[in-house]
Amino acid sequence: MRRLFCVLTVFFLFLASLGFSAEKSSAVKSLHIQTNYVDIYKDISNGYVGNWQKYGQTFENLQKNYFKTIYLSILVAIPLIFILHYLLIGPKKFSHEGKKILIFTVLNRIIHWTAALSFLTLVITGLIMVFGKYFGGGSFVRFFRYLHFPAAVVFTPFGFFMFLMWLKDMIFAPGDITWFLKFGGYLSRKNENIMPVGKFNPGQKSWFWLATLGGFVMAYTGYYMYSFSDFTDNLRIYAMIHNILGMALLVMFLVHLYMSLFAIKGSLNSMLTGFKSEDEIRVMHCRFYKKISGKDCVN
Repeated sequence: MRRLFCVLTVFFLFLASLGFSAEKSSAVKSLHIQTNYVDIYKDISNGYVGNWQKYGQTFENLQKNYFKTIYLSILVAIPLIFILHYLLIGPKKFSHEGKKILIFTVLNRIIHWTAALSFLTLVITGLIMVFGKYFGGGSFVRFFRYLHFPAAVVFTPFGFFMFLMWLKDMIFAPGDITWFLKFGGYLSRKNENIMPVGKFNPGQKSWFWLATLGGFVMAYTGYYMYSFSDFTDNLRIYAMIHNILGMALLVMFLVHLYMSLFAIKGSLNSMLTGFKSEDEIRVMHCRFYKKISGKDCVN
């Protein structure tokens, strides 16, 4: 009887130990499942929300309080400066009756105008998206958002062709720093004060580098913003880069428009026909004139 009691006691203790082990295993498994759910929630949250304190608040603050204000300031201030320049100093004028020299080939003009028109479309559609709520939002703004993407698709390869086409001529020279310090002579009414430059002046070179390299960065960041094919934090970074770089491009684009349309009479015609007058080249591009003609110029 005593032996039977000992056997039963051992048997029940064994069963109890199995039960405790199973309960412990179940508790650990439950805790593991809970931990997995927490991790999954964190992963999903980070995927959609990202690091709010690190990037989200910065992005929202810039988006709500600065980006639109800066864009609007550029659109108002830059044209006002140019109006004052035109009224107080006036445009540069040259004789277009004499000899004309071919500056831009047909290929130059095709690539330039394709890139220019697609870039203009990007500027207009981009600004409409920035100020979307003032245009009533909805289908109107959505149409320009849809138009923004194909314009970028056109600009990117032609911007690359333009980069290769004019790369050699756009390298900065030592004298270009002096040109910047004296604003190229554009603050004087006299043509004789124009700083001597090559085929392209330092202002044109600056615009070239910003429009091409900056345009490629805009295309890269814009693609991910348009497709939402990256983490939220990365998309916020791309959006901040896109906006800040867009401001610089807008400023230089307005400068380029003013110089082409108003600051130099007949300047736009050279990109239409490919020819510039000898008088204009001799004054505006003295070093280039000496190189192609072997003659001296006014500078």
